[in-house]
Amino acid sequence: MRSDAVRNRDAILDAALERLTADPGASMGDIATAAGVGRVTVYGHFSSREQLIEAVLIRTIERSEAELAGIDLDGDPVAALDRLVRRSWRIVDRFHRLLGVAEESLSNDRILAHHVEPMARVQSLIERGQRAGAMRRDLSAEWLTTCFHALLHSAAGELRAGSLAEADADRVVAATVVSLVTGRMS
Repeated sequence: MRSDAVRNRDAILDAALERLTADPGASMGDIATAAGVGRVTVYGHFSSREQLIEAVLIRTIERSEAELAGIDLDGDPVAALDRLVRRSWRIVDRFHRLLGVAEESLSNDRILAHHVEPMARVQSLIERGQRAGAMRRDLSAEWLTTCFHALLHSAAGELRAGSLAEADADRVVAATVVSLVTGRMS
């Protein structure tokens, strides 16, 4: 891809993230204007709004993965899980409006397909916790990983709907996930 095409694509993705999080109904024209390009340029890179939303979601997940890779998951698996939940939650919280747009435009299977790496990190930690006897073994690591993912994304929806207070989110989400995965009330 030529350097100007790369710059345009990056500008479009940046503008799409900004516009879609500010206004989930933002049109391709709105995004083009925010990116400083014409609609033809946007459609030259992304044939549909759905394709653009998916590209923004993929880019956001990739950037989030880079951020999550720095979390120390060594030591006590329950403490590591708490750190991972709180950091993951902050990322989901930061992009919860984009997630809402993605949920309206993309199938759940497509969204989940882009979460393979983050889910593998969680599952590996849960498996380590199960081997250490710190996390419940009556449920599979795969199921607990699915629950982890579902709880974070459901919490983002509750935050969007105003049913979960921003000030309580970190504590509530972490306590819920840790108690589910360990089988203990905190």
